Amino acid sequence: MTTTTHTTVHTTGRSTGLATGLAHTLLLTGRLQRGLWRMPTFLVIGLVQPVIWLLLFGQLFRAVAELPGFARGDGGFLEFLTPGVVMMTALFASAWAGTTYLQDIERGVMDRLLASPAGRGAMMAATMAHQALQTVVQSLVVVALALLAGARFGDGATGGVAGVGVMVLAATLLTLIFSALSNAVALLTRQQATLIAISQFTTLPLMFLSSAVMDLHLAPGWVRGIAAYNPVEWAVAAAREATRAHPDRTDIATGLALLATTALAMALLSTRAFRAYRRAA
Repeated sequence: MTTTTHTTVHTTGRSTGLATGLAHTLLLTGRLQRGLWRMPTFLVIGLVQPVIWLLLFGQLFRAVAELPGFARGDGGFLEFLTPGVVMMTALFASAWAGTTYLQDIERGVMDRLLASPAGRGAMMAATMAHQALQTVVQSLVVVALALLAGARFGDGATGGVAGVGVMVLAATLLTLIFSALSNAVALLTRQQATLIAISQFTTLPLMFLSSAVMDLHLAPGWVRGIAAYNPVEWAVAAAREATRAHPDRTDIATGLALLATTALAMALLSTRAFRAYRRAA
């Protein structure tokens, strides 16, 4: 009887803790979302570069799809480029996620949050969710522009919708990975300049060491070797495969599983950065 009572209490306490953590996450996410909707300029600015890549490069380099060895799949270069542009949008935006933490640190908000009942996991999850929601909106805008420019995805309306859904999911998972990394860098360094330097040092090489803008069949072997361990390539490959007329579901599931596992690991590791922040405070 005593064992049963203890088990019930433990289960109830864990359920209550999860509910509380979820409530805190939603409240903190709402705080960040309200700030974004008051200044939607950042959402729009984040789309300027992707739109240039999509519309300008999509037309300027469309002849690239005719090169021997270019595995363009079912469409031309625009269909090939769109998943890459979506992932680039997610990558560049999430690399700056730590700026929110730096602003909170500068204004003293971070210390007040850490002294509040809000859990550190909820604080990290809220910033990641905020970035993920932003990525969903931006990804759909990029896809809509690609469709207006003449791109076609999947086999018919149903296949196209499913493929776009996988593309947005892959972009969201990629966002979770790099927003967690950016948050950790912000907590550990507390310096805007350092965050900018690390963001530039990671995002551009990762983008070009993937098939975001060029088919890896045309790249040197060492680039293909590095791309196999590149989260950006996992996301691009899964999204591009999903938008083909006859996608390989195994390749898609593998890419998404790698992204989800890495996102979870990064979230757990970045949450531990709060300890270093408190010790240095």
